[in-house]
Amino acid sequence: MIKLAARAGVLGPFLFGGVVATLTILKYDFLLSLGWDPIYAPTFDWPSGLALGEFGWIMTLTFLTSGLMLALFASGLRLSLPPSQLTFIATFALSLAGIALAGLAFTTDPTTLADSTPATWPGRLHDLSFVLLGLTLMPAMLLLGFVFRKAENWKNLSAYTWITVALALPAFWIKSAAFYIFMLAVLLWSEVLALHLYKNS
Repeated sequence: MIKLAARAGVLGPFLFGGVVATLTILKYDFLLSLGWDPIYAPTFDWPSGLALGEFGWIMTLTFLTSGLMLALFASGLRLSLPPSQLTFIATFALSLAGIALAGLAFTTDPTTLADSTPATWPGRLHDLSFVLLGLTLMPAMLLLGFVFRKAENWKNLSAYTWITVALALPAFWIKSAAFYIFMLAVLLWSEVLALHLYKNS
């Protein structure tokens, strides 16, 4: 179970990052038509807007798959860490973050149509999932930093986890080009933890 979870954790960030990067290139003009700008409006319907239009199903499937992989990874992480209430809370929050990421598979409503078109129920669920992701991922990482301090095989990842949060949290809320830092930092953190879990399972 732990080995399977570790493999899911290793594959998930590569899948998500690779698909987002590829679709951003392929759908560049389409994203611009939505109001997105890579420098001045990087979070304007991105990456959610990649699920709209041509090849949108690929992003939808990626949201769902990556989220389930993150939830599976969180379960394996819980089994490998010293059992405690804090371990359970931290990994449960990470599992919820995975479910929230999977929830982004509900298709977003284009922001440019918000004033002229009523919100759809998939769009509302997408927005709710995004909020849930923000409310669970960062707390999970913060708590895991404390859990790692008490685990002999994970101690060296405690400070790294908190540094990642320090970099990612402001970028998540600022909604500028710094959002790229948030995504890169979190994907890299996930990859490092998954590789560590794989080597120690």
